[in-house]
Amino acid sequence: MPNPRSRKHSKSANSVVRLAALPALWLLVVHPMPAWGPTGHGLVNNWAVQTLPSEMRAFFDANRQYLVEHADDPDLWMKKDRYERKRHYIYLDKYGIFPFLELPHSFKQAVQNYGSGRVNRDGVLPWQVGESSLRLTEAFKSRNWDQVKLAAAVLAHYVADAHDPLHLTRNFDGRLTRQTGLDDRFEARLLDRYSRFFILHPGDAVKIEDPTEYAFQACLEAYTLLDSVILADMRARERLPDYTDEYFDRFYSQIGATVMRAINDSAHDAGSYWYTAWLNAGKPELPAR
Repeated sequence: MPNPRSRKHSKSANSVVRLAALPALWLLVVHPMPAWGPTGHGLVNNWAVQTLPSEMRAFFDANRQYLVEHADDPDLWMKKDRYERKRHYIYLDKYGIFPFLELPHSFKQAVQNYGSGRVNRDGVLPWQVGESSLRLTEAFKSRNWDQVKLAAAVLAHYVADAHDPLHLTRNFDGRLTRQTGLDDRFEARLLDRYSRFFILHPGDAVKIEDPTEYAFQACLEAYTLLDSVILADMRARERLPDYTDEYFDRFYSQIGATVMRAINDSAHDAGSYWYTAWLNAGKPELPAR
């Protein structure tokens, strides 16, 4: 089956917003807000269940509510674990220009090239997806079904973060383009207002050969949407005194399809990671609930 990440990436990802024109602002020591919010992550986990084969479906259907309720757990962990935040983002554009060939996709090689401190500061999201995939595989192997539920919910969270363009750039929250609050407007408030209109059809889950590399490709694909999000926010705010209802209607009309696609792709990929972990664990028979 073709790998949905195999298509070429557009060279236009860096063409519109020239962030290099704002060098002094690169020094801000702040990090992205949680991606998508409870609404978005809940949608992803709910729809990911739809992608699974019959051998897995009954167990995940029976635990759908748990998966939705715990979809946002990793964001909550940030309050108690100071190391958690770095797992939700990666500043790809700190590694040259798209497609960021300066960044090795091997964590060991990246640390050798740049040092552990920098790699961790700049975010480890795709590697976290790979690690979380292994944890779910181990949970399946051990037949610890409570751990399977939690590991699946957590893995899907990081997978969804990899589809958020604002978690892949040092222009997080629009700080470098004077669009402070963009993360919340794009990832949370837009979904809270309009997600009931979404039409989602994630395809059947597929086996992922290399979970970490697949996550990198998801990040690269999402990064190509960054300029569209930034420009849509700018245009929606034109001649308005604040972020009013009219602003959100304008923003959604321009970028709603992009958000819908990100949630749809996240759900498909989350289901594919669950399916892959189950396959790699030897396809254990799952309980009915």
